[in-house]
Amino acid sequence: MPRNKARSLLCGVAAMFASGGASAAEPTCPVVPATHILLQTTREALSHTQPITIVALGSSSTEGAGASAPDRTYPARLAVELHQAWPDAAVHVANKGIGGQMVDAVLGRIDADVFAEQPTLVIWQVGTNEVLLGMNEARFAAQLDEGVQRILASGADLVLMDNQIAPRESPERLAVIDAIIAREAQTRHVPLFSRSALMRAWQAEDPPVTGMIGPDGLHHTDRGYACVAEALGEAIIDAVAKGIPVADLKKK
Repeated sequence: MPRNKARSLLCGVAAMFASGGASAAEPTCPVVPATHILLQTTREALSHTQPITIVALGSSSTEGAGASAPDRTYPARLAVELHQAWPDAAVHVANKGIGGQMVDAVLGRIDADVFAEQPTLVIWQVGTNEVLLGMNEARFAAQLDEGVQRILASGADLVLMDNQIAPRESPERLAVIDAIIAREAQTRHVPLFSRSALMRAWQAEDPPVTGMIGPDGLHHTDRGYACVAEALGEAIIDAVAKGIPVADLKKK
């Protein structure tokens, strides 16, 4: 990306997404194109009225840096979305985000934080710290692939979540790391939930959506986390509903 174009993008992101803080009001989210994913294990578990355990794996965007309270993080909001859609299902969302970690540190805790939960679905948010800290691209790709293969071998569904667009992130580095994540998703046939694409859709609104990134120029606000969770929840609900009669989804 040309330097002048990258600088313009950063300025536009700062103007459109920066917010003075979280709002006490329940946030409303823009209508954006749906993300279509496949979740065979989760769909089968729900159709057989088995408990659903979701592990939200990642760094500070998962842990909830910038949220005003633990129940305002994206995993907590996702749990609300799914409980509303499946009121009779036993759904548990475990927040396994640890701020500041890169992929190598996450690999080291997959046994304890993922496999110990015996998850139906793992949502792996990855790439932000690799962008910020300039992790070697080949090393990132290799370690991401190792983690993806380990999680898939467990039989759990896996969704990869890429980066937010934020003033503190280099657009060039973000594009490179997001491309690696997208390539991994395609190679291993893993669903990709793209926050970058979601935020570009927010930018394209008229007027552009504001208040999704907080004063630190990196992390989501309460509204940002809520809207990420809403879009992700809709994708999960849609994926699970395919092939399952609505009446069956409501059975205990």
